[in-house]
Amino acid sequence: MTKKAIHVRFAVLVGIAGLLGVLAILPAAVSAEEESVTISGSTTVLPIAAKCAEAFMSAHPDSDIRVSGGGSGAGITAIGEESVDIGMASRDLTGDEQALYPDLILTPVARDGVAVIVNPENPGESLSLDQIRDIYAGSLLNWKDLGGETSAIEIVGRDSASGTREFFYSDVMKKTDFTRSILEKNSNGAIQQFVSQTPAAIGYVGMGFEDGVKVLGLDMDGKMATPTADTVKSGAYPLSRELYVITSGEPDGSVKEFIDFILSAEGQKIVEEEGFVPVGITG
Repeated sequence: MTKKAIHVRFAVLVGIAGLLGVLAILPAAVSAEEESVTISGSTTVLPIAAKCAEAFMSAHPDSDIRVSGGGSGAGITAIGEESVDIGMASRDLTGDEQALYPDLILTPVARDGVAVIVNPENPGESLSLDQIRDIYAGSLLNWKDLGGETSAIEIVGRDSASGTREFFYSDVMKKTDFTRSILEKNSNGAIQQFVSQTPAAIGYVGMGFEDGVKVLGLDMDGKMATPTADTVKSGAYPLSRELYVITSGEPDGSVKEFIDFILSAEGQKIVEEEGFVPVGITG
């Protein structure tokens, strides 16, 4: 055999080996892509999804679940346009969203009570819904008008993409406009941090964001209600809602596996550990 023939045969063998190598890794690459799940939306649902993703990936090393916030509105738009695999929302769809994205399916994964919070230095223990509404509408401006010290109330709330803001607007404000002096934050965590560091502040968050702040009771005709697992389950706390993951059509494959995990006993234990209320439980 000539040197030229040997070189040609060697080149062919190398080419075949390279092709076999590509074919060998191709199924793994495709499999890895199929196992990838992207999730975005509500910052209330975010800690639930993030902790569940961590546990799921630990049990399924080939999976890749990426979770980000942005607010309920952003999450609904993202799943509606199918730029993510799962959206997260702390509110139901609006009529416009239902019309624009008719294939969206909402799956409740937890229950939540929206907590009204103040700084631990605030001596107050409760407010009525009317008082909270007046604060956020700008009619009540100073803590002295509520039995506290003379200090202007620093009002903090969520931004326009927030499902928690929409819930607060409908269930507390009764669609009364917010005061223009409200300080808007883009996450529950940002409100929690601001209130924990600001003695005159008031804010509202999901019940999983209560560290470092004081949760005010709701004074309902002399009866006190605070957001706890029991009061949310029973409906005794009026500012209760469901938290959702959202898919475009019926979920399947890795998306369904992950949602099934959130709804499993292990996933619902994570829901409880994060300070929220498991679904499917009545008081």
